[in-house]
Amino acid sequence: MRLLPWEYLFTRFSSHTFPDLYTATWVATVGLLVALVILYNVRTRALHRHAPYLDMYEWLLWTGISLFGLILVAAVFNFYLIVMLVILVTGLAVMVWVRFVRFPPAFEVYEQKLAKQRYFTRSKFAHPEATIRPKGAKAAKAGGGRSSGQRARSNRGRRRR
Repeated sequence: MRLLPWEYLFTRFSSHTFPDLYTATWVATVGLLVALVILYNVRTRALHRHAPYLDMYEWLLWTGISLFGLILVAAVFNFYLIVMLVILVTGLAVMVWVRFVRFPPAFEVYEQKLAKQRYFTRSKFAHPEATIRPKGAKAAKAGGGRSSGQRARSNRGRRRR
């Protein structure tokens, strides 16, 4: 360490000035970018019917691609360390904001909607008679236009199923 700590903020981020951080930074960035894309694909397949969660993962994907892409560009073109830190802090702050501030109210509304759907479905089928089809008076009297032999064969087939 030859400079004062705040003087390092205005030096170029390269393998010569920061030999211990440079390689670790770009390798971690590439690894996190790949992990982010894999996480997005896995979670969107698992939650394909839940729109608010898909929206959140899409926000996180594009924020992560922007963040990690900018860090890679800054590392390759040797930006100043302060620029790298601003990119990193801003990108991580946006990811935290998306996950913990922007989408939780939407999740609460969506969970209430699902709870209402479950309640109405449960109340609809709460009575035993709700799942039994009532026979129509005309079909029972007329036999539906079939002869007694046809009716007997169709009933035998139902019992086997």
